[in-house]
Amino acid sequence: MSPEVRVVHRDAALLVLDKPSGLPTTSPPGGDLALTDVAARLDPDAPSLHASSRLDAEVTGLVTFVRTRPANRALLDARAAGTYRRRYLALAPSAPEPPASSWASAIGTDPRDKRKRRVVEGDGKAALTRYETVAALSNVALLALRPETGRTHQLRVHAAEAGIPLLGDVHYGGAKRVVLSDGRVVTARRVMLHCARLSLPDVARGSGTLELKADVPEDFRRVFAALGGDLDLLEGR
Repeated sequence: MSPEVRVVHRDAALLVLDKPSGLPTTSPPGGDLALTDVAARLDPDAPSLHASSRLDAEVTGLVTFVRTRPANRALLDARAAGTYRRRYLALAPSAPEPPASSWASAIGTDPRDKRKRRVVEGDGKAALTRYETVAALSNVALLALRPETGRTHQLRVHAAEAGIPLLGDVHYGGAKRVVLSDGRVVTARRVMLHCARLSLPDVARGSGTLELKADVPEDFRRVFAALGGDLDLLEGR
């Protein structure tokens, strides 16, 4: 079991974990260790443990597991009602234009590589991402992203389509290295994307809202700071 997986919240309905980079949320039968395996070991008594959200293997942050079938139904209803909200932080090479708005291009499978997605016209699945620029510097922009839909690779594809593929996201054209004016090289060893906050119904109580947070991991902080970012901007985000 990975010691990096932190239990952020657990009650009769939900288990919320803070996923590290390099650990997939799910894996095929017989595949490598996945977050679902860790969750099962952390919560062996859950009546029906199921990941209600997924993060790509490189992406860090909050993942919600439902512990019962009624809880799963409740979160599906919350998604439909827009009361299950996720907020991500991302590092991009520059700020989008305009600095705050939304991306609404439909997303489908890339026919050249079934593991990837791309913006498609006509037969793609509807996708909506709201974004805002938290900080814009000469070598990096800190973005807050809020997906309204849950398409595979949605945030990464939308950022790439906007001409600002996320740092470290080599699969979608993002730069792995940034060369500063003094010749120093800053390396992003993974896609710089982190699910920092969740707001969702308190299913166990039957009323109210859960507000959950996962601290920005050290590798994200290191890249942002090396590119001139103020780490205080990451706090409370």
